[in-house]
Amino acid sequence: MHYGKISFTAAMVTIVLWLPMSHGADAARSIQTVPGMPAVIDPNNLYSETRSDKLSPVVAKHLNRVYVPNRSSNDVWVIDPETLKVVDKFKVGVHPQHVVPSWDLKTLWVNNNAEGRTDGSVTPIDPLTGKPGKTIPVDDPYNMYFTPNGDAAIIVAEARKRLDFRDPHTMAMKYSIDTPECRGINHADFSIDGRYVIFTCEYDKTLAKIDLVEKKVVGYLKLSKGGMPQDVRSAPDGKAFYVADMKAEGVFIIDGDKFAEIGHIKTGLGAHGLYPSRDGTKLYVANRGVARVYGPPKGKGSISVIDFATRKVEATWPIPGGGSPDMGNVSIDGKQLWLSGRYDNSVYVIDTSSGKVKSIPVKTEPHGLTVWPQPGRYSLGHTGNLR
Repeated sequence: MHYGKISFTAAMVTIVLWLPMSHGADAARSIQTVPGMPAVIDPNNLYSETRSDKLSPVVAKHLNRVYVPNRSSNDVWVIDPETLKVVDKFKVGVHPQHVVPSWDLKTLWVNNNAEGRTDGSVTPIDPLTGKPGKTIPVDDPYNMYFTPNGDAAIIVAEARKRLDFRDPHTMAMKYSIDTPECRGINHADFSIDGRYVIFTCEYDKTLAKIDLVEKKVVGYLKLSKGGMPQDVRSAPDGKAFYVADMKAEGVFIIDGDKFAEIGHIKTGLGAHGLYPSRDGTKLYVANRGVARVYGPPKGKGSISVIDFATRKVEATWPIPGGGSPDMGNVSIDGKQLWLSGRYDNSVYVIDTSSGKVKSIPVKTEPHGLTVWPQPGRYSLGHTGNLR
């Protein structure tokens, strides 16, 4: 029987997983991560540490809550997922877009980008109490990610076509990377080794690839059709990226290393948010039901379930009576998918075994909600891209 072997050097972390092969031969796949990034435990499933039984000790005493940023009413509503009741409400900055778990899992950051204004900010939430702290001025924080080694928060300054790398605790500026050919830069995911990240350019029909080691844009990729790319998620083995596109009514498959489009899976109108199942075998796609930034209520919203192994849609769950499923995440046990209903002032709770939907009324234009806590060792940002 073969065993995994982990070795450490000053420059990088290497994990080698030995797999039994036919004809008595052995093969190894080595993942050399960037310095400071936690080791890849299973090269065939980078979501292996986000299974239901993998809660970090850091989150052991955190409240079990769902935090909903209401973009147009400038507040966050807090839901108890056990009772499905709103248990708290508090004001934040202007235009809260996403609630983002920090790399160290100790803080939830509300991104208030103050769209069209200059008074953007971020508001920390203490997950031990569920209460907000002092808001910090930050320029145009549409979204937030973290470098894989946790040394910087990546503020996605969408209107500025720029990524600002800031201190992950104080938000003091460290350096920036300009993305001049990426209008509407907004969502991203990272390579399995942490060396690069792929961002979507919503208003340029394009993807941008950023080398995090060299700190520069290495290329742009124009998509073959559609032209309103949104969320990004890596395949479990890290060999491909899935990119939702609202106008293409589905998900593109991208070879990240070659930075080339290799496929497309049709899901539904307004394909937007992407969330892996707790076992890393499925990808839930939130189809917002409209192919533009603002839409009417009760649209043709649905959730599609893609099987990672076959790259095929195995189920589609419509929102009863119409709706606009947008962004969120799955529960600790993986039995529920929580999504904001962007144009319906609702939060949807979807049973992942049956597709049955429950709705909870919230305030105006709910956006990037987060379910907390979630399993995982560290957060790469967004609404809970944990590994």
